Amino acid sequence: MPGKLDGKTVAILVANEGIEQVELTEPRKALEQAGATVHLIAPEPGEAQAFNHLDKADTFPVDKTASDADASDYDALMLPGGVANPDTLRMDAEAVQLVRAFFDAGKPVAAICHAPWTLVEAGVVKGRTLTSWPSLQTDIRNAGGTWVDEEVVVDEGLVTSRKPDDLEAFNDKMLEEFCEGRHEGQKPGQRFEKEGAKATS
Repeated sequence: MPGKLDGKTVAILVANEGIEQVELTEPRKALEQAGATVHLIAPEPGEAQAFNHLDKADTFPVDKTASDADASDYDALMLPGGVANPDTLRMDAEAVQLVRAFFDAGKPVAAICHAPWTLVEAGVVKGRTLTSWPSLQTDIRNAGGTWVDEEVVVDEGLVTSRKPDDLEAFNDKMLEEFCEGRHEGQKPGQRFEKEGAKATS
C-alpha cells in the first residue's frame, strides 16, 4: 500500500539483543513500503542483535536510545518479539516508560509474539483483548487482560499476533491502525471511565 503512511514516523522498540529477526524485518519493510519513516530505538546506542530462533542473525543500527526518544515525535509504535528481547526491555525503566507514553497519548501500538511482556510491565493490558505467544497467556490474564488464540487481534488501536506465521495478517492490521491514528480507547483507564459513566447514568 504505497503512500498509506506518508508523513508518519513509526518507532520500533527493541532490546540490543534477542530480537526475532523476521518479526523486525517484515513489519519494518511493510511500514517503509507504505511510506512511513521508521526509527529503531533500543536501550543502548550502537547496534541491535537479531536472532533466527536461537541462532545469531543480523545486526541493525540503532537510531535513538530509549532515554532520548519521545513518544510525541512518533505516530505509532511497533514491538517485535523474540524471547529475550521483551524480557530485557521490561527490565529497562526508560523503555517501559516510553511504551506507556504511547498508550497515554492514544497512539496505535502493534506487538507480536513475546512482545506483550513489555505491555504487561507497562501496565497497559488491563481491560484489553489481545493475543501473543501462548506461554504469555497467564501473565496477560494476571495483568487484567483477556487472552485469545487468534491470528491477529485488534482492540482500539492495539494490534497483536501470536508468532511469525501470523506476520501477513499482523502487518495488514498494523498498517490499518497506524493509518487511522489516535484511538481514545487506547488510553489506560479510558474504557473503565466510560463503563463507570454508563453505570451511573
